[in-house]
Amino acid sequence: MTALETVVERLERGELSLEESVRLFEEGVHLSNACKLELEKAEGRIQVLVETQGGGVQVAEMDLEDEDLDADEDDEDLDDEVEDEE
Repeated sequence: MTALETVVERLERGELSLEESVRLFEEGVHLSNACKLELEKAEGRIQVLVETQGGGVQVAEMDLEDEDLDADEDDEDLDDEVEDEE
């Protein structure tokens, strides 16, 4: 990430020749792709703690795509609980 930031800073200064700018731009694209890959790997490793029926806790893999859908359902469940309490 630091290397990508350095490339961007050098390009933004505008003090490079066209050839050097193109070379740095290509390097930046490669670094950006590497960062995206690392982010995807990290997202795949995200884990959550889940309470079991027996009251214990276990680690479960978090599915980010399904989590977005579940979050919307959880919001609706919370709204229903609040209405029931009133």
